[in-house]
Amino acid sequence: MSEARTFLIAEDEAMIAMLLEDFIDLAGHGIAAMVASLSDGLEAIEAGGFDAAILDVNLGRDKCWPLADALRSMGIPYVFATGGGDTIPPEHASAPTLAKPYTLASLEAVLARI
Repeated sequence: MSEARTFLIAEDEAMIAMLLEDFIDLAGHGIAAMVASLSDGLEAIEAGGFDAAILDVNLGRDKCWPLADALRSMGIPYVFATGGGDTIPPEHASAPTLAKPYTLASLEAVLARI
């Protein structure tokens, strides 16, 4: 296992967020903040205290692109989580994507890329 990291998780579905939290823990990492909205995500990014982020592409009616923009400008790695069908903007095309439904193995594989 790589060095343990702390994550910001942006996920608006409570059950998916809890599953992701469990998988992060099983992978030997921690959660610094868990948010369900774009505004809360921007506040968490401003507060800092995490090493990387996992961003659900769809946060309610909003897309997560402003969160990705902020993270990229700070040099913090991030992963997009999507159920499919989402077009990633070109400026974020190099970020890894975690496909839903998650498995522990798929999470570990994508985290190894950041």
